[in-house]
Amino acid sequence: MPASPFSSSRAPCAVAALVVAGFALSGCAGMSETIAPAFADPAKYELYDCKQLEAERKLLATRTADLQRLMDKAETGTGGAVVSELAYRNDYVAVRGSAQLAEDAWRRNRCRETPPNMTPATTAPQRPDIKPAPKR
Repeated sequence: MPASPFSSSRAPCAVAALVVAGFALSGCAGMSETIAPAFADPAKYELYDCKQLEAERKLLATRTADLQRLMDKAETGTGGAVVSELAYRNDYVAVRGSAQLAEDAWRRNRCRETPPNMTPATTAPQRPDIKPAPKR
């Protein structure tokens, strides 16, 4: 009779391998934070000024939120976790990496947020120029 692949001598090894694989895969969620910069060009933001970095940070934050929303939506369907991972995870990790590098450049350049522009409706009313009456 042929030996079963799960014979008593191999069972502990198989269980140990499954446990190790489970631990390795469970670390993938936290690993995306440390791997994220590997998906982006580290020199991309070196020559950006603060105005460019501010626009890029806003764009990357919007893109990150959009991808997170798409991933959350995909996970609600049948097999959604797999669809979410296959369709969106790589883009999400790449965008997060770019955002992290842009944030690093922002801090390195000591940039500050631009205050919102004051519109004419929010500015203090101007006094009209009063011209002296013509002399008679």
